[in-house]
Amino acid sequence: MSYQYTTLLVEQQEKGIMVVTLNRPEKLNAMNMAMLEELNDLWLKLKRDRETRVVILKGAGEKGFCGGMEVPDVITPEKMKDIPAMYDLQIPIGELQINMRKIPQPIICIVHGSAAGAGFSFAIASDIRIISPDARFSAAYVNVGLAGADMGSSYFLPRMIGTGRAYEFLYTGNWMNAEEAMSLGFASRCVPREELMSQALDLAQIIAKKDPLAMWLTKEALNQNIDCAGLEQAIIMENRNQNMMISHLVNKSK
Repeated sequence: MSYQYTTLLVEQQEKGIMVVTLNRPEKLNAMNMAMLEELNDLWLKLKRDRETRVVILKGAGEKGFCGGMEVPDVITPEKMKDIPAMYDLQIPIGELQINMRKIPQPIICIVHGSAAGAGFSFAIASDIRIISPDARFSAAYVNVGLAGADMGSSYFLPRMIGTGRAYEFLYTGNWMNAEEAMSLGFASRCVPREELMSQALDLAQIIAKKDPLAMWLTKEALNQNIDCAGLEQAIIMENRNQNMMISHLVNKSK
């Protein structure tokens, strides 16, 4: 399966571990139309990729993870005057987060510097966040005249940090620094910038050694139950998953 792109650098770091780099460092890795299209292509391919077991997502360069969207390239003046055209644009933007959740591979996002707007949304749609002390996050949409909730932020953020702080960040566009991200449970680890990749690889190696079906079923169960399926539905899904895994392991041992 080919993963050749102009705005993304895709590397197989080692067996089962894919590293995806947002590769526009001269623009703080801002998402333009090409990156939007390439990211959706990447996630769709990963749905069918049985060799890749875990994905590490990061940003190129020293400045930061991702500064948001390159608005002049994505939202042109012509589109701004055409509501149907704008809605057509919003669909693939929103699909980015949906596709990130639907791939069977866990996504580890490593963040240094700024993650704003689209960068913030990429981070919150990932499964695990490892950050550096200079990492900071902003749902910056509201700061450029848009609604504060975009690209899944109104879904993910309240579930991660609670409604009170989520409302504050989405209403104001204020920055969440690394200390807040850790105290709120938004990130799982905060390490020096030079250790980000090694920490992510250590975690990815642990995940990659697990049965890939087990990881997919676990991710599916977490995502379904975060959607408030309820306790009984959670138990039903967990029971189904365990029966599937037992059958899978028995067949694999034959």
